[in-house]
Amino acid sequence: MKRVVITGLGVISPIGNDVKAFTENLKAGKHGFTLEKWYPEHSDEVLVSARVKDFPAEEYFEKKELRRTDIITQYAVYTSMKALEDSGSDFKDLDPYKCGVIIGSGIGGIETCEEQILVYKNKGSRRVSVFTIPMMIGNMAGGLVAIKTGFMGSNYCPVSACSTSAHALGEAFRAIKHGYLDMALAGGTEGCHMGFAYSAFGNMTALNITDNLDRASIPFDKERNGFVLGSGAATLVLEEYEHAKARGAKIYAELAGYGSTCDAFHETSPNPDGSGGAKAMILAYEEAGLKPHEVDYVNAHGTSTPINDPTETNAIKTAFGEHAYKMAVNSTKSMTGHLLGAAGGVEAIAVAMQMEHGFIHQTAGYKVPDEECDLDYVVEGCRSSQINAAVSNSLGFGGHNVSLCFKKI
Repeated sequence: MKRVVITGLGVISPIGNDVKAFTENLKAGKHGFTLEKWYPEHSDEVLVSARVKDFPAEEYFEKKELRRTDIITQYAVYTSMKALEDSGSDFKDLDPYKCGVIIGSGIGGIETCEEQILVYKNKGSRRVSVFTIPMMIGNMAGGLVAIKTGFMGSNYCPVSACSTSAHALGEAFRAIKHGYLDMALAGGTEGCHMGFAYSAFGNMTALNITDNLDRASIPFDKERNGFVLGSGAATLVLEEYEHAKARGAKIYAELAGYGSTCDAFHETSPNPDGSGGAKAMILAYEEAGLKPHEVDYVNAHGTSTPINDPTETNAIKTAFGEHAYKMAVNSTKSMTGHLLGAAGGVEAIAVAMQMEHGFIHQTAGYKVPDEECDLDYVVEGCRSSQINAAVSNSLGFGGHNVSLCFKKI
């Protein structure tokens, strides 16, 4: 079996459009939330948003291309090209059929879908854009990345709600580990900042309802009441270790284990005992060759919803036993909000950067302890810490549980 390492990173998020800014804001505990009107045609209601700001789309797109691509594809291309630049290679020395692109989206081009349905309704069928279908299908993000890079290997779009990009990373990891690919661009992308998405999530009472930006996304806090809808993307270059070493690549971390399970319990609610999530974590650290006490830190899914956070706490306790009380646990969503299908990729980059720079970021905004959530959530501020092994969790509607295990090289 081959080892798989991370050699390139690209991110666009509510707290930074490059890895440096993203990392600095993680260390500072700085969130990216704003208040916005999302129903201007219906009411003056204001909701908290975690939107990407000042996205430089023109860096990799001509104006004509921008009109023909959904924001999710623009995000994916941007982060993929940044990750390749960061890796220091275009991988032209490899067989293009051994270079893959596995980039997922939980919802796909929903902005295009809404826009073109309104065109159809208000202006008639002949006015619907001929680019509607290629703009709205989620797999076009990976398809266009392949066109721009020339990578001809396995290329597909996992869709598993909020565990999408973690699945993408896990499947790319397995393909390289077993020799089907030599490298891959893997991650996820999401963009759904419009009234329709806010209505759908809001009506199912999933969204935060405060206007206090500093208390909007507060995972594991007793006063949590929903997540903040975010947008963004992350792409990681995963590469076979010997190839990376031979070319002198900078290695951020090793992706060493992948656990994937399903609760088989409910459409939107996790099994309260956390057994499915626990099994995913166990599979991940066991594949990495680790014992529970050898994992230093868990980057939790941590959505700031009433049900997720105690369930995930139970899962961590089941997976790690007494060691659960000795390890650090945090939630990147306390600063980025919930990026849905892109969350796992963004949080994988957060783990890699914390390993690289020797810190564990705080769970920002936390104030009120919850007796059901009684682990070390790093609430006092950024903590200096050497991380030798970490697990990152992603959980999705449908009962999907994904855990990725990272090791320091």
